[in-house]
Amino acid sequence: MNLLIRSIAFLFMFVLFSPYGHSQSYIGNTLDNYSGVHSLLLNPANVVGSKTKFEFNILSASAFVGNDYLSVDFTDIKNFSDGFSFDSDVAKTPTDRNNFFGNADLIGPSIMFRLNKKSSIGISTRVRTFFNLHNISGLIYESISEGFDSQSDFQAEMENLSGNIHAWGEFGLTYGRIILDDESKRLKIGTTLKYLGGAGGLFTSSPQLSAAFNSSAGILTTGGSLDYGYTSGFETGEIQFSDFTGGFGADLGIVYELRSKNKFPVDSAYLQKPYKLRFGISILDIGAINYQDVSEFGYNLNGTIDVAEFDEKDLEEVLNDNYQGTEVIGNTSIGLPTSLQAFVDYSVTRRFFLSLHAGYSLRSATTFKVNNIINTLSVTPRFESKWISIYSPLSLRQFQSGILWGVGLRTGPFMIGSGSLLSNLLSSTSKSTDVFIGLKVPIFKDKARNLK
Repeated sequence: MNLLIRSIAFLFMFVLFSPYGHSQSYIGNTLDNYSGVHSLLLNPANVVGSKTKFEFNILSASAFVGNDYLSVDFTDIKNFSDGFSFDSDVAKTPTDRNNFFGNADLIGPSIMFRLNKKSSIGISTRVRTFFNLHNISGLIYESISEGFDSQSDFQAEMENLSGNIHAWGEFGLTYGRIILDDESKRLKIGTTLKYLGGAGGLFTSSPQLSAAFNSSAGILTTGGSLDYGYTSGFETGEIQFSDFTGGFGADLGIVYELRSKNKFPVDSAYLQKPYKLRFGISILDIGAINYQDVSEFGYNLNGTIDVAEFDEKDLEEVLNDNYQGTEVIGNTSIGLPTSLQAFVDYSVTRRFFLSLHAGYSLRSATTFKVNNIINTLSVTPRFESKWISIYSPLSLRQFQSGILWGVGLRTGPFMIGSGSLLSNLLSSTSKSTDVFIGLKVPIFKDKARNLK
């Protein structure tokens, strides 16, 4: 269990200071008609009818981190000139139902190409890490991670506590086909079948957990139960993909386009009118990974302990020495963060677009041994052309207050962006951050001169 606490701090440090930044799946970029491989992360049907004839992704990376417990004031950025300090530069808002979440997504060598006028194929490689911790008391988290010495008396009542960390790799094969195509409309379907390589995970859950701290006596009275477990090697932080556990997953998607009545010149080799309205729906990350020799623990937490024990022992030792518990070693599965994705993309002019995108988790935040995405609603104006695209998403995210505002740029083979950069620079209480960056080799279709 102490690994879960350490992992929270590690993930925040990793995302805030890693060289390749942060995002929940390339916010804003995946709707770009020239985004190629990255458009498959939103809907696998985008593989067919793309404006790239062939694309090779060299390397791209994305990560995302957020919470409703810690906040940073970026408006006074000059105060960071002497370095960033969690003690002085972070404000805390503890409740009985605080949430922490994040993910990192590394896309390795991947290709996408057209088979014929009706079908296309994509091959992708990815490494992903997801982290969720829901409904934890901020005071309990702070006391265990930083110590009880500075804490005054408090009481906490937690319900449906859940936490999951999971790392895995993917090898994906995407196929898409146009099944309806005429002067007024086009319908595309697609699927991605994935072979999964699980590196491991850690999980915890409690239906009800209470805690009362008496500072003068230095005792902590607890009640309820706690379950947690981890895959082999994960408790020591030795996460390795060389000895992974196999599994299978899938994405399914459909995209429908209504043609424009205007006689714009087209960029497609198909000699067809560009769309005026495009919308799609997809289900992503269907599946789970089965692990063997998983250690699972269960504790009855009804009791009272001296908080001085936390100064000398880690959390797992405190649990084993003071509470009645059981251990079971067996097989278990960790579910992927299955989600429903939907978008509407409106062509205001030939180069200017306005899109609406919603991502909804099909996994409950309180489900044991399952990760979940954070529900998101985004509106993104976008300028788009063959060699350059600029987009600026405005988003509402679950567990976050206010609108997050970002900006992104794709220029030829290079892309970079964030779904929260601008709002973070303007906000005194930033609780979420994300950035993405990537390098690819696109080969565009031959340009048709006129419509038939």
